[in-house]
Amino acid sequence: TEEGLIFLGLCGMTDGIKEGVKEAVAECKAAGVATVMITGDHVRTAFSIAKKLGIAEDMSEVISGEQLDSLPARERDRAIADCRVFARVSPKHKNMIVKALKKRGKVVAMTGDGINDAPSIKTADIGIAMGKSGTDVTKSASDMVIADDNFTTIVAAVKEGRRISANIRKTIQFFLSTNLAEVLAILIASLVFFRFDFLLSTQLLWLNLITDSFPVLALGMEKEDADIMNRPPVRAEKSLFSKSSIASIAFFGLYITALTIGVYAVGLKFYGNEVATALTFLTISFTELFHAFNIRSERQSIFRCGLFSNKILLATVALGILVNVLLAISPFAGAFGLVSLGWQHWLVALGLAVSVIPVGEIYKLVLRAATRRKKASPKGEAQIMKG
Repeated sequence: TEEGLIFLGLCGMTDGIKEGVKEAVAECKAAGVATVMITGDHVRTAFSIAKKLGIAEDMSEVISGEQLDSLPARERDRAIADCRVFARVSPKHKNMIVKALKKRGKVVAMTGDGINDAPSIKTADIGIAMGKSGTDVTKSASDMVIADDNFTTIVAAVKEGRRISANIRKTIQFFLSTNLAEVLAILIASLVFFRFDFLLSTQLLWLNLITDSFPVLALGMEKEDADIMNRPPVRAEKSLFSKSSIASIAFFGLYITALTIGVYAVGLKFYGNEVATALTFLTISFTELFHAFNIRSERQSIFRCGLFSNKILLATVALGILVNVLLAISPFAGAFGLVSLGWQHWLVALGLAVSVIPVGEIYKLVLRAATRRKKASPKGEAQIMKG
């Protein structure tokens, strides 16, 4: 038995929170991504860390593995959905938590490094293994490996994923709106003017292979919107054909159609069919090029995005205009149904084409006003972090 000892004090140990993790958790929260902690630590220890990180605010959001086992299946699923911290858990509980969240329609990403994390990582929609501390078994079971073992890297990946998804959606919207305009214009011209040579097959081929292709290359390199991590998550299968996407495709498709038919009708009356066809082809070609500026952002004004922030788009639109001009004055113009046009015709084609930009700005202004009135309810994603 020790004797003659002098009490100096108590010493406590804690796992330090990595730099930037608290900010990353806050960014997740703003993006509608719920961060959940699963740890083998004591309930009090887990809650202390979770509170510092902003994951949990009250002890009611913390539950232990033993408590999970004592609950009936229905109540257990409800408790898992309500809690943000799971302490003193076993590999069985980790798998149980992932399955319960998926059952509620959440998209679940599970992180881990040990062998006992492999089953739950495999079960999750996105399994994430740690590159430095992770075992080979865990890495094999995962979909993604984080090289620096840092939670902030996962958040950066979410941001980049949203940017890529948004750019894919922009490209599809651009293609569908321009092609819708072409199809509707040909249909209306055939029914109203009884003109089946309204746009020649070579002109349509040129529009699809040359004019439409230039902006698409640049749209794929567009930077993310400033508020991309302040929007609620949207499932991939719904984002491409959401109501807003369909509305944008329909609106711009109908506007370009009306512009095209209007140019042809006026040209046919004053200049004859040959000039009207050439003028219509150049107008729709230039309009599609300028429409790429509208597609850069679904909500934000192009002036807020920055007119010169995507220099590649500026270059491709300028190249597209140049190529169309060269085609019109080249020896191959006849094969595309193009006749010699006066300077006033060129001004009309360019002027009408540029009009798609202010029209797009008005459309976005109305959309932003409508969005402000509607409160977004974040749902659909859950991010699990292992403590």
